[in-house]
Amino acid sequence: MSPKKDGPGITSEHKRVLAGSMVGTTIEWFDFFIYAQAAGLIFASQYFDPVANANASLAQIISWASLGISFLFRPLGAIIAGHLGDRIGRKPVLVITLFGMGMATMLMGLLPNYAAIGMAAPILLVGLRILQGLSAGGEWGGAAMLAVEHAPYKKRGLFGAFPQVGVPLGMFLATIFMLILSAVLSTEQFVAWGWRIPFLSSVVLIVVGYFIRRVVEESPAFVELEQLKEKSSAPLAVLFKEHFGTVVKCALIFAANNAVGYFVIAYFTSYGTKVVGYTRTDALAVALVASVGWFIGTLYFGHLSDRVGRKKMFILGYIALAVWAVPVWLAVDSANLFIFGGAVVILGLLLGATYGPQSALYAEMFPVRVRLSGVSIGYAFGSIIGGAFAPMIAEMLYTQFQTSMAIAAYAIGITCVSLIGVALIPKGIQDRDLHV
Repeated sequence: MSPKKDGPGITSEHKRVLAGSMVGTTIEWFDFFIYAQAAGLIFASQYFDPVANANASLAQIISWASLGISFLFRPLGAIIAGHLGDRIGRKPVLVITLFGMGMATMLMGLLPNYAAIGMAAPILLVGLRILQGLSAGGEWGGAAMLAVEHAPYKKRGLFGAFPQVGVPLGMFLATIFMLILSAVLSTEQFVAWGWRIPFLSSVVLIVVGYFIRRVVEESPAFVELEQLKEKSSAPLAVLFKEHFGTVVKCALIFAANNAVGYFVIAYFTSYGTKVVGYTRTDALAVALVASVGWFIGTLYFGHLSDRVGRKKMFILGYIALAVWAVPVWLAVDSANLFIFGGAVVILGLLLGATYGPQSALYAEMFPVRVRLSGVSIGYAFGSIIGGAFAPMIAEMLYTQFQTSMAIAAYAIGITCVSLIGVALIPKGIQDRDLHV
């Protein structure tokens, strides 16, 4: 829907659209985050046991690699979802991706460990993780475009921030779940069975998400989006032939946010408990307050980008992330919980500056004919070069150099890569007509 200067404000229809765009990403990221936190705290010892017995650091690196492998399948998931959407309709695909993500997560909670079934345990774990990646690949693009393409005039950044806040909301839910379990269970209970509870609870979110999605799908806005998606179903050959450079720009722009974001999501908790010596409860509490900062930053800076410009917002945000890379790691290493927490909350706010405006920016970079596939595939490739293996790379750097400053240098380096992508954004695309 193209914005009109004299159009209505935020209506009840808009609110249903925003709820529908946010719920899917929240569920998606809840499932991703409980895996990420379990990869940092549990999986190295329980599912990669032979390596863990021989070399704990190598087992942790492999555990982080299992986190990243699903990202390799997100572009394929986006392609499959687009193809199925053309054949059987968009609504069934949204339901399939929602159930695929949730069922994979629930089955992880039931999966026996290496001590019980041997090599089948890590093989099945990775297989379920791949299913998560395929399901997630079909989720984000539609949710983001659902919000942005129905935004009132000068509110694209704000509306586009709603599917984005699914990240901190999913992180908040996952972290508070882990935090409560860590507080009420002994270490032995948590390691033995307590960590499985958040995975099994995913079935509840599937049901809630399904009913919320049904409300939105019945709305006129969703019908209009279906028609718009049909117009944007150009063959992938057209996308890569005519807009390959734009896809690359999107991937570069997202890379640093995704990489640094996974430090907040999972690596700080693992590093803080295993290297610095924070309790698991304290480290999870820091992740919890960081998710609140990320939530606030995403909404605020998404809205601010409508006024100051999305390109400028990204430039300022990435410069701030690069500047903050060293202080935040010094804060983590301080062993002072309040310094650690304050620094990570600030990092969460700064992540919002390069995440809140993303949906609107991506929508404005592509013409309607290839927009859905363009934003989905650009996002997926950005996550591969960014967050997919960021915790694994961080673990390798620390193992090699025995200092967190090596990880800070990595963060600064990938931030510079994303700044290059931002610098390549063409002028004059802000508030462009999204019908063309």
